[in-house]
Amino acid sequence: MVLVVQVARAIIICLLILAMTLIGIGPMMLMGLVKVLVPIKWLQKLCSLGVMWIAETWAEGLKIIFRVMTPTVWDIRSDVTLERDQPYLVISNHQSWVDIPALVEVFNRRAPFFKFFLKRELIWVPLVGLAFWALDYPFMKRYSKEHLAKHPEDRGKDLEITQRACEKFHDLPVTVVNFLEGTRCTSAKHRQQASPYRHLLKPKSGGIAFVMAALGKQMRYLLDVTIVYPEGRIPGFWELLSGQVSRVIVDIRSRTVPPELFMGDYANDPDFRETFQAWVRQLWEQKDARIEEIRRQG
Repeated sequence: MVLVVQVARAIIICLLILAMTLIGIGPMMLMGLVKVLVPIKWLQKLCSLGVMWIAETWAEGLKIIFRVMTPTVWDIRSDVTLERDQPYLVISNHQSWVDIPALVEVFNRRAPFFKFFLKRELIWVPLVGLAFWALDYPFMKRYSKEHLAKHPEDRGKDLEITQRACEKFHDLPVTVVNFLEGTRCTSAKHRQQASPYRHLLKPKSGGIAFVMAALGKQMRYLLDVTIVYPEGRIPGFWELLSGQVSRVIVDIRSRTVPPELFMGDYANDPDFRETFQAWVRQLWEQKDARIEEIRRQG
């Protein structure tokens, strides 16, 4: 009987999310096309606001669905009061697809609409990829060391993409979210990396360094977000849909960034790169200790 209730709940939630998506995707695509085809600044800005309003309304609907249909408690702990007109740079650990609804619960309509740097392959996901495109989410293509050794002309293209994407963020306040681990933390990946952290993968500093260099004067706040599943087991998205996630803890800390970290050349200055990486490692050590403390208390 319990399994039947869980499956029924998950199906209903999926249908509700699909219905919301189908309602919003048409107007969003139309505004996205106008932004591309009509080079009138005020109209493009108006369309950007319209697209973000649709996305925020969709996300607010998602919050309501999970609150009504699931028993999940979103335990949000924050030392900062969020503001709608202030841009934020958010760094977070990443363990599960449940992290995304957790961030929606925290930031939607409390801070500017958030943007992720996405893998290029996600643009081909039906409906979702089109929505990301209309929202000006930057799509990244990461090159391996082996690829760059064979094709040195591709070196630095990630930085160029980051800078072009950040140019679009100057007109409207945004919340830029960066998962420093670059992928979801699993036991297998943790072992493969021989990670020095108990609950985290090794952080990647390049992406956040490029964003800070491009948006340094605009980004006044760095928010350090730590997502913890106190039951000790990392739930999947199906478990959230079916009501098997009882509690999610989201801990938010405001961080002061040394001004010099906004002004260096991460790609070409080895000394600056080492300084920046040392700062990120310190953040990650503190986050790892915080996860351990929260789990022990929980």
